[in-house]
Amino acid sequence: MEELTRPPVLRQAENARSKDSTGSANLRLHEFPSMVFRNTRMLRVWLPPGYDLPENRDRHYPVLFLNDGQNLFDSATAFNGIAWRVGDAAERLVREGAIPPLIVVGMDNAQNDRMKEYLPYRSLNPTILLPQGKHYPVFLVREVMPFVSKCYRIARGPENTGLGGSSLGALISLYTVIMRPGIFGRLLLESPSLFVSKRRILQRSQTLRHWPEKVYLAIGTREDGNEDKDRQVVEDVRTLERIIRRAKSGQTCLLARIDEGATHGETAWAKRFPQALGFLFGNNCEGQAGERVRTPSSGMAGD
Repeated sequence: MEELTRPPVLRQAENARSKDSTGSANLRLHEFPSMVFRNTRMLRVWLPPGYDLPENRDRHYPVLFLNDGQNLFDSATAFNGIAWRVGDAAERLVREGAIPPLIVVGMDNAQNDRMKEYLPYRSLNPTILLPQGKHYPVFLVREVMPFVSKCYRIARGPENTGLGGSSLGALISLYTVIMRPGIFGRLLLESPSLFVSKRRILQRSQTLRHWPEKVYLAIGTREDGNEDKDRQVVEDVRTLERIIRRAKSGQTCLLARIDEGATHGETAWAKRFPQALGFLFGNNCEGQAGERVRTPSSGMAGD
């Protein structure tokens, strides 16, 4: 994988134990400068139990890259203080044998520039006239991924490589998979903002013929709080579901979940994450036909 020339200095933050992790799993923090976006962000790398044991020194691990890294592990950095508790969910599933040990890389958003980086198209809602999202695939594939592969024992191949996010983080994940087909074999789309730029991403999705081997797609029925808008965002997700199924790649295993009563926020995404992770990295393809589930109304509005 080609790597961009980078500044020689990369500061690694002090290793930190995630508040949402237990046992021997741990969270490592890296201050990561990007030449593509000309800024610096934190990479939060969660390692599975036993990663540092001598008997595992030759073992390589699947990896899941997730956007909005601030919200994944620690309530102190998460939006509205609500974290996904990725460490807890991943460690539990690993210890239960539901998934193999894997590495999770949380990539912090650019805070004030988050929308610019996560929007690949000009938009009036939200208003972003100079989006930078078209550079995101290069940032991820040529900067972040080579760095992580140098620092950690990452298994190669799309079957071992996942990408995902929520809201605009899901939108840019979908865009990246479309623009860089064949790299990611696992795709997590939580409450994707498909409405942006007159649903241009849905049009672009129709051009992709070889989707990731596994796709987890989820939306709540109370994402906005407005009945008409809620109905539309669900229909957008159903439209994307139909596009993926019509592609007939022959290998894609899709779980589409309509979460009754769930809203647009970290609470709902955290609640669904264990199912998503188990589906994407487990050995089965249950739920391929899609499902509609009921959940208590919860979560925080917002992107």
